[in-house]
Parts: sequence; C-alpha cells; structure tokens
Amino acid sequence: MYDLIIVGGGPGGVAAGVYAARKKLKAVLVTESFGGQSITSAEIQNWIGAKSISGFDLAKSLEEHVRAQEGLDIMDSERVSAVRELPDGLEVALENGKKLETKYLLVVSGSRRRKLGVPGEHELDGRGVAYCSTCDAPVFRNRTVAVVGGGNAGLEAVRDLLPYAAKVILLEFAETLKGDAVTQEQLRANPKVTFITRAKTEGILGEREVTGLEYTDLNTNEKKTLEVGGVFVEVGILPNSEFVKDLVKLDPYGFIIVDHKTQRTSHPRIWAAGDITDQPYRQNNIAAGDAAKAVLCIGDIMHGHSE
Repeated sequence: MYDLIIVGGGPGGVAAGVYAARKKLKAVLVTESFGGQSITSAEIQNWIGAKSISGFDLAKSLEEHVRAQEGLDIMDSERVSAVRELPDGLEVALENGKKLETKYLLVVSGSRRRKLGVPGEHELDGRGVAYCSTCDAPVFRNRTVAVVGGGNAGLEAVRDLLPYAAKVILLEFAETLKGDAVTQEQLRANPKVTFITRAKTEGILGEREVTGLEYTDLNTNEKKTLEVGGVFVEVGILPNSEFVKDLVKLDPYGFIIVDHKTQRTSHPRIWAAGDITDQPYRQNNIAAGDAAKAVLCIGDIMHGHSE
C-alpha cells in the first residue's frame, strides 16, 4: 500500500511529486502526460523563474524534475478510471485494469477547456487559437484578436488582451452578454473593443497560423468573416473530477470543494489542488503552490504532527 497516490502530471502534480519524495513518503504519480493544459501554449511569460518558456519546454522541464526524485514511482500514459473506499485506505483503479492501494490520495488532474468544436480549432491550437488569456495575451501584441464567449471569462480575456492587442472583437451567441455589467460598461467605453452578439462561430481560418474567423450573423443568417490574428476560446472549462465525484463534495460545476488552508476535501483521505478545485484562479503557479501545501499537510499527518 502506498502512503500517497498523486493523480496528474501538470505543474501541480509535479510539485506534489517533488514534495512527496522530499518528505520520504511512499508515493506514486499517475498521469496520462506531463505539462497540463499549458503544453499547447506557444509562449508562457508568467511561469516564475523563467522569463519566457514554451508549453512544450515547460512540460519537458517538469517531467525531468519529477523523474529526478529518488523513491518516487511514476506511472505515465495511465488514466485513473475509479476510486473506491477500503477499510484502511483507498483503491485506485486504472483504465488498463491495474489496481493500486493507498492511505491518501491527492487529485491534481486539472480541468479541460470546453471546445467550440468548429473546423480549424484543433488544427490551429497553439498557433493562434488559445484558451488562457492570462498566459498568452502578451503573444498577441499589435494583432486584431477575437474572443468567443460573453460570460465573465470572455470579458476577462478582453481585459487581459487590451494592453497588447491592437483591437479585440468579442463574439457572443446569445442576444446579450452574460458577464458582469460593470465590466461590460468599462469595456464598451474602450475604442479598441467591439462586441458582436447573436454570432455563431462556424470556423477558424488559417494554414500555418490563424488568419480569420467565420461566423453566422443569427439576425440575418448571413455568413461573415473577420480578419484576425488570434482567437481566444472562452466558453467554459470542465473539471476532470469524474473518478472521485461520489466520494467528495463538488460545487454545482463539478469542481472539488476544499479547505483552502490545507487543500483537504470533504473525504478524510482525499486532497485536491489546482484547476480541479473551487479556487477561482486557474494558474500554473497556484496549482504548484496548492499541491505543495497539500503534500506538506499529508506529510504532517503521516508523521503524526497533526490530524
């Protein structure tokens, strides 16, 4: 039986692995891949300690760091399918049929961006199609950029882009924007911002990188094209919490509710950190810090310092 199973290979999972090894916990890190959502980012400028790094290079450095830890088992290219309770711990089932037992579990499996599902989105992901304005806005300096989604996330993306982009066009499917009214008012006053409502995004154009966006004007049923150098998709995120949904308390959106002092969930043997939790900031640095905090808490319990 393991002391700790860590599920996830993004910045949070890797931080947890490093801290678990340093705490001398008998631990295993289970992940499909390393790097998390940022792997598709062409350039990341807010990863602390690196002035600029690509998502690919960040993933590589994370993997190298965690593989250098002595005493930590790593199972990569593996996906967790279910977790069930045992009398003295938890059983973690993998999709390949393998079953692991552990005293404690740390869920750092992150979230996934809700996609538009239109032609060009997948092909141009990381080449002008982006899903994180906080991470990628500086890359779009002096470009005209489209933001798809009129909720708070879309409005925040517009705000993040304003210091960099030449022009920002926000497209919303509904007749009105759903985001915060005060933010809407502030953005409407900015000459660099244009809002288009009743717009159904049909496709993203470009060969090597994004050159345009096609949409249908639902007022007239007319197909229109915007010339843009980037598209930010802000239509929501989905937490990867399905495998523990029957064991821990979730918020209405499926995010795991945690005690933000310790990252402990409603289950006494399960902790969670990063994008999968109900904290509001989906950031690599925060995921890493919260995961380290969780392992320190688990380590204290394992060594009898607290309960």
